[in-house]
Amino acid sequence: MRLLIILSLLVPFVSAQAFEAAYITSGTSEYKVEEMPSIKRINWTSDELKLMKSAIDNLSKSMPEPGIQVGEQAPDFSLINAQGKHVTLYDELKKGPVVLVFYRGAWCPYCNMQLRSLRKNLPLFKKYNAQLLTVTPQTPDKSEAQFKKEGYPFEVLSDLDYEVLKGYKLYYELPENLIQLYKKHNIDIVSFNGEGRTALPVPGTFIIDNDGIVRAMVAQTDYKVRMKTSDIIYELEQL
Repeated sequence: MRLLIILSLLVPFVSAQAFEAAYITSGTSEYKVEEMPSIKRINWTSDELKLMKSAIDNLSKSMPEPGIQVGEQAPDFSLINAQGKHVTLYDELKKGPVVLVFYRGAWCPYCNMQLRSLRKNLPLFKKYNAQLLTVTPQTPDKSEAQFKKEGYPFEVLSDLDYEVLKGYKLYYELPENLIQLYKKHNIDIVSFNGEGRTALPVPGTFIIDNDGIVRAMVAQTDYKVRMKTSDIIYELEQL
């Protein structure tokens, strides 16, 4: 299990040809992702690895506590989903609590692993009448392609002006050297986000109750760290 994790830390994109079991680990907590695409490995140079580590370290210093915190009122928003329909957070809260997930884009393997784990456990969310909303800076056409490919039975929303990312204190700009490094390895952020748009969210998950109050959250600048699905279910049980 640990070997799979170590190998996957060096990879920023996936090939969707085959599937295997895998784990994401953070400290002593971990969750299993049952369907993870096999990973196309990149031969990073030592200088490239140092550049990426430096970028993560700098982000951690500039954003020591990303995300709105437990007890805060969740900012309302209305965003376009993959089918071009507007979805409003507080309209969804009228139906029940909301699990709000911010992810980087379809190009990110850790995001895809998380979304597939969420999809698998969606029936358990429904048990608590919870809605799942996901937010990404990628354009609606990219979200639509991802939606069709994966068959996600939940909303995939596009934040095209970054206002929601900023409102939830997750917004950051990728440094130019990292943009070019990703592009060198066929990860073109602009092709996903649109011309002139290279900002991303710190990946974050927020459990929001019917009154719009954040009851639990996880947001960390290490993009490999995500809220465990079991923890999401536990927090829903407490509402």
